[in-house]
Amino acid sequence: MDLLATAAPALGEAFSLILQPQQIMFLMLGVLLGLSVGVFPGLGGIAGLSLVLPFIFGMDPVSGLALMVGLIAVVPTSDTFASVLLGIPGSTASQATVLDGFPLAKKGEAARALSAAFISSLFGGILGAIVLTFFILIARPLILAFGTPEMLMITLLGLSMVAILAGRVPLKGVAAAGLGLMVGTIGESDASGSLRMASYSIPYLTDGIKLVIVGLGIFAVPEIVSLLRQDRSISRTGGLGSGWIQGIRDWWANIWLSVRSAFIGVLVGVIPGLGGSVVDWIAYGFTVQSAKDKSQFGKGDIRGVIGPESSNNAKEGGGLVPTLIFGIPGSGSMAVFLGGLALLGYDPGPHMVRHNLDITYTIVWSLALANIFGAGLCILLSGQIAKITTIRFTLVAPFLFMLIAFAAFQSSQSLADLAMLLMIGCLGILLRRFEWSRPAFLIGFVLSSQAESFANQAVQISRIQFRRDFWQGMEYIFSPVTIGILILLVISVVIGLRQGKQILGDSNPPTGSKRAPLIFLLAVTAYVAIAVYDASTINVLRDKIFPVTVGIVTLIACAALVVSMMRQPETSPVFADLESGGEDAEAPHGLWSTLGWFAFLLGLSALVGFVLALTVFLVSFLRIRAGVSWTRAVILTVIGIAVLVFLGGTLGRDFPPGLLQDFVKLPWPLT
Repeated sequence: MDLLATAAPALGEAFSLILQPQQIMFLMLGVLLGLSVGVFPGLGGIAGLSLVLPFIFGMDPVSGLALMVGLIAVVPTSDTFASVLLGIPGSTASQATVLDGFPLAKKGEAARALSAAFISSLFGGILGAIVLTFFILIARPLILAFGTPEMLMITLLGLSMVAILAGRVPLKGVAAAGLGLMVGTIGESDASGSLRMASYSIPYLTDGIKLVIVGLGIFAVPEIVSLLRQDRSISRTGGLGSGWIQGIRDWWANIWLSVRSAFIGVLVGVIPGLGGSVVDWIAYGFTVQSAKDKSQFGKGDIRGVIGPESSNNAKEGGGLVPTLIFGIPGSGSMAVFLGGLALLGYDPGPHMVRHNLDITYTIVWSLALANIFGAGLCILLSGQIAKITTIRFTLVAPFLFMLIAFAAFQSSQSLADLAMLLMIGCLGILLRRFEWSRPAFLIGFVLSSQAESFANQAVQISRIQFRRDFWQGMEYIFSPVTIGILILLVISVVIGLRQGKQILGDSNPPTGSKRAPLIFLLAVTAYVAIAVYDASTINVLRDKIFPVTVGIVTLIACAALVVSMMRQPETSPVFADLESGGEDAEAPHGLWSTLGWFAFLLGLSALVGFVLALTVFLVSFLRIRAGVSWTRAVILTVIGIAVLVFLGGTLGRDFPPGLLQDFVKLPWPLT
């Protein structure tokens, strides 16, 4: 009753502020901006918020909040378009949606998948706001209960999803996750700054490889190349199939799954720094584990869309808790949001919740209202936008190459971003070809940095605790929260290993000779061995213990795979090779010649700059590969370049320069 007495007046004031016409207008403006930014793969909420921050200063505080919150709320909704229609994660919060959303689009059910995703996002956002209305008053003790050991266990819980996503050969999943963890350690260590698999002579690697590049390379490049080789539309049926009404029915039939996933989103989002990177994988893992029939997961199961989409919008609400209560950003977008709050004159922290509870609730329920507006617009547009899957993909692919190259370049504004995108793209193609779990690799990469950081901190603090008193150290490590998460982790791994073989992949994968899969395995093993040796030469123990430990475990998994390959016949799933059968083997265009077009764009960019190279690339590709007329090729190229220049100018971003720009001074956007 005390909670209700405290919350009711503040809620009343919040709604009186939110429902003013001026605030609704700014909220809708933020929603439209968020939808516009979210549909571009790799940009996301950070880019969108960075765009509006210069305009926030001097605005009415509530109007400024409405603008920012409207944008934040709908990015996890609109990024679903890329994940479902193109197989490209729109952002880190929509990676798991690709696993079943894109196969549904291939089946001609894109509108159904989008509709189910948007209504799930809407429900997750509203339920998150309802929970947070009361949870925000009692959240402080819960957040304070999460120390370093608890954060480490949550990170490991995210890693445990590898078990359910590993596919038919669990060892491949373990090795893929280990490889992702090792790639995530490249660059300077957070602890003492020691370099791992990097050199100051190559400054690009000292900062590590950016998540945007890895996400696009592991998922986007392989899928674009695969579809481009088929020279047909994304939808194999050439139609849209069941529409948005069926998607809403699917969501209603799985309403309790949506409820559970939304609660997962709120709870994980509350923990600073974890939400955006892990919540969709945890929700997807629990969706699979709780399902009776798992045979269609990874092939186009609508539940694989509903689960993660319900969680990722609820996660945005959860991320507000540490942001508002402690001033600790719950995610990257929340870090920029904190800057916006400061510009508006607010000081997030206990003082704000205690003395400005009405403003706190204004933020929470603006988030819910923005979800309603955004999801409603997306549901209405899903049928029309889904028609992109019926267009011949050869006409779409060059513009996707353009967008992902632009998104990748924003990571560090270096031409090396594009080179790294091509390298990671090649790795993604090989992981897909030999049926190594790409989600497992991505989970490992995403969680590598924080797993190492939390592990180092836990070891250092526990040493101090044990020196004082043994039982004090044990209490620090094995708190009730830690034990609870550990039990969940063990259950997740056991269930995952038992049931993971039922998902992700065909029941009878094509297999060829032993040679190609074995060569790839040996190449992975060689890289991990070199990385372990490189880390072992570091003098600082805390900088080398994590990569060495992870590397040894990965090497053991690789060695076990080698032994398995030596014992198994060529028809065993361990020798899966998509180039030996199925639609990849029958594709009219070759794998590496298709990827060569993307390499041509990047190579030419290094010589004459991205915009000039893109002009030549688009005209050449549309004329030669797509076979359109010169007139149509030029018109489409002009439209593509205009969209890119408008996007770069609006966001205040430059384009990759080449050698030409070192000798000739050119105007923007050719600089």
